[in-house]
Amino acid sequence: MKNIIFHIDVNSAFLSWEAVYRLFHRGGMLDLREIPSAVGGDVSLRHGIILAKSIPAKDYGIKTGESIPEARRKCPNLVLVPPNYNLYEQCSGAFMDILREYSDVAEQYSIDESFVDMTATCHLFGTPEETAAQMKDRIREELGFTVNIGVSSNKLLAKMASDFRKPDRVHTLYPEEIPQKMWPLPVSELFFVGRATAKKLFSMGIRTIGELAAADPAWLGSILKKHGEVIWGFANGVDLSPVLDTPVPNKGYGNSTTLSRDVTDREEADKVLLALSETVAARLRADHVQAEVVSVGIKYNDLSYVSHQKVLGASTDLTVEICGAARELFAELWDHRPVRLLGVQTSRVRRDDFSRQVSLFDEVDYGKLAVVDRTVDAIRERFGMDAVMRAAFLNQPIDHMSGGINAAKLR
Repeated sequence: MKNIIFHIDVNSAFLSWEAVYRLFHRGGMLDLREIPSAVGGDVSLRHGIILAKSIPAKDYGIKTGESIPEARRKCPNLVLVPPNYNLYEQCSGAFMDILREYSDVAEQYSIDESFVDMTATCHLFGTPEETAAQMKDRIREELGFTVNIGVSSNKLLAKMASDFRKPDRVHTLYPEEIPQKMWPLPVSELFFVGRATAKKLFSMGIRTIGELAAADPAWLGSILKKHGEVIWGFANGVDLSPVLDTPVPNKGYGNSTTLSRDVTDREEADKVLLALSETVAARLRADHVQAEVVSVGIKYNDLSYVSHQKVLGASTDLTVEICGAARELFAELWDHRPVRLLGVQTSRVRRDDFSRQVSLFDEVDYGKLAVVDRTVDAIRERFGMDAVMRAAFLNQPIDHMSGGINAAKLR
């Protein structure tokens, strides 16, 4: 083959990582992977969805993304454990370290999956199938969890192959195997075909990937626009995207949090916005970028959603500056209805290799604020995120760094 691409996908990642951690680091006797179990958010904090489930839980019809009450109705004896994102990041890092022993060209697609371009190095280890099997077995033996590996000549087909029968398996999907292995599958299983697109395709009489591949691309484009042309190419195994060993820079940074109870008080909302701004600004600084636009999103208790944005006078990564803009936007947007979710987003990101233009009328010493923020970042990096917090969060129920995985604590 001209190209040899692997897609490696951890089987039930969060659940598997929890199981391994409890067995080998906490002396547990029960393997979560062998019983109906799931990793899920805290119902009391209204983060109550299933994030990962075991194969026995899947047999009860439990699905990732469904609510915990719904999952418990299907399986009353479901063992539920809370997420531990710091642990998952460590497991993901160990998993990537092994992959990079086989090739320098490894693209981390998500926390639990990666593409590896084996074109230049596969011959050092054996055939593509032998190399994939060796890689899979090493991950199981050295790290304790299992993966599926898809092997093909491009990223799309490798990813489709890794979704075949699980767990702990290697599958191939070479171009010549497409008619037998991919075309009979439901069109909903094709990468990039979501629920809405699948429903639309069904209404058009297209139910399998093969039927999509045989359709007229011009007809698909007239109905589904550019997306129709893309998925027609995918159905025919066409994908020209390279494996990227360097991540594509983020176009924006954001965070949101579902509140443990509806917020109707402006002071409490301001504290949540500060906590979200802490995590967003820290991520900007960690990546050495600054943002020119700040936006705020509000979801009310009737699940309606509104947002508003503001262009800043100068790019920034300062917590207080992002928070100030967020609070200003919230004040303009909020209609005093109970708030269920708040989010802070930034965009128009640029590298921070420039200096802020100083104005004679500035009343804020931005240089000192930058030093304070970076000092706090360094302390948190060394001693943990709770090592330093603002006085506004003392004896408060609001996490001082809310939203996303940054607020997860090691157990």
